Amino acid sequence: MDRIDRHILRELQAHGRLTNNELAERVNLSPSPCLRRMRNLEKKGVIKGYTAQIDQKAYGLPITVFVHIRLDEHSTASSKKFEEAIKRVDEVLDCYLMTGNCDYLLRVLVKDLEAYEDFVRNRLHPIPGIASIDTSFAFGVIKHSKIYPEI
Repeated sequence: MDRIDRHILRELQAHGRLTNNELAERVNLSPSPCLRRMRNLEKKGVIKGYTAQIDQKAYGLPITVFVHIRLDEHSTASSKKFEEAIKRVDEVLDCYLMTGNCDYLLRVLVKDLEAYEDFVRNRLHPIPGIASIDTSFAFGVIKHSKIYPEI
């Protein structure tokens, strides 16, 4: 991947609905080579898909919760069971395997505190192997970017 490919990717991250002609103009290519590069990035799996960015408050899920999970056992089987279970929980948008004081960090969206309580009681507690759940509520968003930094 070269500088031009990265430029194409950054433009698509910022403006996903650009036409090929608009994209080509922004990255200083003619349309045919631009389309060829874009298709190649898709074929290689660099571009995994295209989505719409939705306002979570307008959607009805205004509360962002970060949930730190510690497992009671650190075996491959225990981790695999947790990971497979958490993949089926719709409220969890992101799940990261962590170093440090917790094993996993979840980003969860809910409509209110009652919905979060229901999430913990009925979606997290039934997952075997969880030793502790530590919750942090986001007061606001200072920066949220989907555009990768230049390298």
